[in-house]
Amino acid sequence: MRTIQFREAIAEAMSEEMRRDPSVYLMGEEVAEYNGAYKASKGMLDEFGPERVIDTPISELGFAGIAVGSTMTGNRPIVEFMTFNFALVGIDQIINNAAKIRQMSGGQLNCPIVFRGPSASAGQLAATHSQAFESWYANTPGLKVVVPSNPYDAKGLLKSAIRDNDPVIFMESEQMYGDKGEVPEGEYLIPLGVADVIRQGSDVTIVSFGKIIKEAIKAADQLAEINISCEIIDLRTVRPIDYDTVLTSVKKTNRMVILEEAWPLGNISTELTYQVQSQAFDFLDAPIIKINTADTPAPFSPVLLEEWLPNSQDVVKAVQKVMYAKA
Repeated sequence: MRTIQFREAIAEAMSEEMRRDPSVYLMGEEVAEYNGAYKASKGMLDEFGPERVIDTPISELGFAGIAVGSTMTGNRPIVEFMTFNFALVGIDQIINNAAKIRQMSGGQLNCPIVFRGPSASAGQLAATHSQAFESWYANTPGLKVVVPSNPYDAKGLLKSAIRDNDPVIFMESEQMYGDKGEVPEGEYLIPLGVADVIRQGSDVTIVSFGKIIKEAIKAADQLAEINISCEIIDLRTVRPIDYDTVLTSVKKTNRMVILEEAWPLGNISTELTYQVQSQAFDFLDAPIIKINTADTPAPFSPVLLEEWLPNSQDVVKAVQKVMYAKA
């Protein structure tokens, strides 16, 4: 099987869906002439032309609103935000219009739209460019929220998101665009709302999603050396959440650690902790531990940034704690 970059998987998914369906188009800052800020739309302007690959002004509220409105005339737009930090300027269109159109119209209108782009930290980008918004959008009824961790999932999930008849938030990472992985050449889709057990284990369940899951994998490799077997679940979507897969795993391992790149209050790991303790309390042999960023804005200093972000050693310590094992 061929190996391609994450950005190439994204471009392939969009291009294949645009060839399949003429109502699909892409718009956003620098998506056309510049091939995308992170080259995730490379070559698409040449193939589809400026009417379907559209460079926008620096006005997220404006072009998000245009895209939402265009869904009501039969289009299926893909909106790229250069970063979801900039999507805050257009969040009114996403939450107050895209997410609510179906309900407010009594089912007469839907909003088949994908808002995609990078979220969370990406190195020394400081406080206003390093925020994780997955749990923000997941707290909105009417939206679906997808967070792939590898090129294979990115392509299959994005194709499903484009075909979905409801608005989808598709969260990527600037630090993943160059990641390489095996991606089939043929057609495939990954359904939204289905988690992936990427490693089987017997002693503890580690749940994560997005780029930070790499730290969980590193930790599991290290823990395997001391005979602690970790089961790793990649949620892939955080609205809807595949609770069944998580609960099944916890009932087998009897312990859970959740790794999420987000502030500690009111996030996906908080929700998972509640659901597991309420539905599988009798199976737990230790309190659930959730690992998040420090409860501060992201620092610029690389030394402070390293302390702010969760890492594999945090996961190792958490697993040892739920296993009542000595560090």
